[in-house]
Amino acid sequence: MRKLIASTFVTLDGFVVGPNEDMSWVLNNFNDEMAKYAGDLMNAMDTIVLGRVTYEVMAKVWPAATEETAPGADKMNTTPKIVFSKTLDKAEWGTWQNARVVKNHVAEEIAKLKQQPGKDIVIYGSANLVQGLTQLGLIDEYQLLVHPIVLGGGKPLFKGIVEPINLKLLRTETFTNGVVVLYYEREST
Repeated sequence: MRKLIASTFVTLDGFVVGPNEDMSWVLNNFNDEMAKYAGDLMNAMDTIVLGRVTYEVMAKVWPAATEETAPGADKMNTTPKIVFSKTLDKAEWGTWQNARVVKNHVAEEIAKLKQQPGKDIVIYGSANLVQGLTQLGLIDEYQLLVHPIVLGGGKPLFKGIVEPINLKLLRTETFTNGVVVLYYEREST
């Protein structure tokens, strides 16, 4: 069965974006090791899952990117995408017609995807979606790229979690820029 992996940047104090949707802390800290991490993750997956907000941000940038301007652009642009949104009617991705909107039945859609043959499924960012799928017990692995910064405010990654969720640390990876990747899987109950 395919795994659903949530991969996201997060600050030391647990925020995925800062006040006013600021993510300069990610861009200012991006290096070759993070690019390699991103490339390895892309090679291990064949489906991208996004929430509406992350989709809208990414769809403004990636379809116009090339391998020369943004390594990984070819894989990002050609990989099928599922956008979970109650408000969008369509999800365009430049000249690629490989993004579709799912409005309802999130759990059923994820379960169906996980049963299909193929590589892993990756959620990029999408804090609200990660929160909902975490509550439903549908995320198999979390890959948290913890940045060495404390923002003191912003959008938290795990807001609204009502029941404790036990995770098992699989491994860690430390980059020279101070970013630590924490690989966790959900412990079965």
